[in-house]
Amino acid sequence: MILMSFNVNSIRAYLKKELTHEFMAYQPDVIGFEETKLSDHTSFPFLPEGYEPYWTISKTKKGYAGTAIVTRIKPLSVHYGLLDGKYDDEGRATTLEFDHFYFVTLYCPNSGDGLKRLSYRVKYEQDLRDYLSSLMKKKPIIVTGDLNVAHENIDLKNPYSNHMSAGFTDEERREFSKLLDIGLVDTFRALHPEEKKYSWWSYIRNARATNAGWRIDYMLVSKEIFPKVRRSEILNDCYGSDHCPVLLDIDL
Repeated sequence: MILMSFNVNSIRAYLKKELTHEFMAYQPDVIGFEETKLSDHTSFPFLPEGYEPYWTISKTKKGYAGTAIVTRIKPLSVHYGLLDGKYDDEGRATTLEFDHFYFVTLYCPNSGDGLKRLSYRVKYEQDLRDYLSSLMKKKPIIVTGDLNVAHENIDLKNPYSNHMSAGFTDEERREFSKLLDIGLVDTFRALHPEEKKYSWWSYIRNARATNAGWRIDYMLVSKEIFPKVRRSEILNDCYGSDHCPVLLDIDL
């Protein structure tokens, strides 16, 4: 089974670039999208033949955030937001339940300029752990998306100059460690312990050309299904956004 995630930084803008063939060449069974920036629920703009879309939007600000899952495997159930739909007002999470696992796509809040939303972000992380833990009591989970944090120094090009920048604060990194501690595995780092590869690059200073990036897009899985993972990749050959997709091949 091929699972993917891609922060497209506005799905309509991305689709205009006509680059979907780059990631569709991997023939994904399920694709999570983040930062879709859609403003209504009337129709989803990307619908390959044989797939069904499930998506949520920000209700507080038009053209902001938003998550979606497009799948060719019919889900057993669909859920938006975290426990009791929390954070769905910003379109932060979409979950599909399948026979043997839950697939959760996340667009985690950014701590913002001057770390103005850091306390909000830390509270979100606590609520996220509660939600994922509740799912894990029922069946294994696969958690993907733009988690907006580089966990270790190896996960960004310039860790020392970026220490305490949004996405690399001590608090956010500590919260990510706590997330793994509930029983999750960072599949890319587990399979590629020394590899420096990034999934996001700023649009300024020619960052992608110089590979001055950050690894902030993840595929996390419950520990009990990690032995079923065949590969976990960051697809640097896919363009059209300031992020690139991540891919998980798992025998489920």
